[in-house]
Amino acid sequence: MAIPTGQNNSKRNPRILIVTPEITYLPEGMGNLAGKMSAKAGGMADVSASLVAALYKLGADVHVALPHYRRMFHVETAQLVSEELRKYKTHLPDERIHLAEDRCFYYRDTVYDRGDGNVKLALAFQREVINNCIPYVQPDLVHCNDWMTGLVPAAARRMGIPSLFTVHNIHTQKLNLAQIEDAGIDAAEFWQYLYFSYPPYNYEESRNNNQIDLQASGIFGAHFINTVSPTFLQEIVNGWHNFVPDSIRNEIRNKFNAGCASGILNAPDSADNPAIDDKIPFKYGPENHREMKRKNKLALQHALGLEENPDAPLFFWPSRLDPIQKGPQLLTDIAYRFLAKYWDRGAQIAVIANGPYQQPFWDIREFHGIQSRLGVHNFDGRLSQLGFAGSDFTFMPSLFEPCGLPQMQAPIYGSLTVAHNTGGLHDTVNPLDWRAHTGNGFVFDTYDAGGLFWAMDQAMEFYAQPAEVREAEIARIMRESLQRFNHEECAKEYIRIYEKMLDRPLVS
Repeated sequence: MAIPTGQNNSKRNPRILIVTPEITYLPEGMGNLAGKMSAKAGGMADVSASLVAALYKLGADVHVALPHYRRMFHVETAQLVSEELRKYKTHLPDERIHLAEDRCFYYRDTVYDRGDGNVKLALAFQREVINNCIPYVQPDLVHCNDWMTGLVPAAARRMGIPSLFTVHNIHTQKLNLAQIEDAGIDAAEFWQYLYFSYPPYNYEESRNNNQIDLQASGIFGAHFINTVSPTFLQEIVNGWHNFVPDSIRNEIRNKFNAGCASGILNAPDSADNPAIDDKIPFKYGPENHREMKRKNKLALQHALGLEENPDAPLFFWPSRLDPIQKGPQLLTDIAYRFLAKYWDRGAQIAVIANGPYQQPFWDIREFHGIQSRLGVHNFDGRLSQLGFAGSDFTFMPSLFEPCGLPQMQAPIYGSLTVAHNTGGLHDTVNPLDWRAHTGNGFVFDTYDAGGLFWAMDQAMEFYAQPAEVREAEIARIMRESLQRFNHEECAKEYIRIYEKMLDRPLVS
């Protein structure tokens, strides 16, 4: 059902404003600083960039609001002459990039802080979006992302503008109306559309003491929401994962039951392709992967101090070593037993990741003297790409996964994923049946070390097949993954939602 906006002009294409605290890139032509703008902390940056690029290429009237990270954008206004400064600060008629100006953004090296500073950043960003960007752009639809934009759907609803809210994570922050007002946002205009800790009696009664949940407010205030995987959405609705706050679960469930929620998978960056990846020494595609992956494996083994053997089955750990979500403790429980079982076949494990659970891998390596079979290294972007290119299998044994990207990157590089059957992993990793030529990885249902060991045994059974069998299957998986896991497919899903909400095409 279309949502009346009160602002649509049938003689022009609908105008979309995407509000995001991070973005990987912006297409040339969108504004005078488009080529310089990159501020990334996670998958939100990639999906925002790909969506904007797809909409712009389509010819849609797309606009973007994001914080002005001058340092990260490599903009030094002190070096601009007067004419350049005027152009830099002026809204041009065709300008589509709208920067939230506040000193708290100017000198940052990262998108987010480790502590409470993120609330200050979020309020400054939303103040500019609500007070300046939306009135200037006059959008027909606003697309917001995560708790950093959680107030915007409520403000947009008050203005009669429909909004889509994308839930990338279940993290949130809480504050009160007084804090919002002190930041320069007139919350009295839209406070009824926010999510409070308890039902508010009136504005004055709730102003100082009734906490507002920003993530739940974004979900509550929006007309439509999406998570970044269909299965994770269903898991939340069905009551899985006790770490999901009741406020967020209940509001997602309400939207789902009202037919106003869907799941859309993120996708890897388009540069994550072994045919064009400048971070790996030997580029390749499905047709020549066997020879080039063997060369990349030798380079990876050399970098990690592993035994240099191109025939060794090599398992790669790419994700942060977080025992709450990612499951590294499952691997440390069985790493030595697994390597011992397949010692004669040269099995190896490469861990290229940071996190609180890195030390146990070092301890196992040193205690058992298996430095030639277990490599451990801090995360490094170039070495991580080599991990995908040089490995045969990639670990993703997460307890829960809102979306995940490594399990989509890995098969593009011909490294098959070993995954727990949950969330975005369920949506992207299908059990391999090389006899039927279906599937792309190895999936275990029971979340424990035994389940992971079983899946690794399945991987080793595949590795024991004749080279021509493995080569054909990996080539198939690489081709299918390139077609399936890309930003074009992701953007199509968002465009369908926009057009459903507006009940009209984005381009006439």
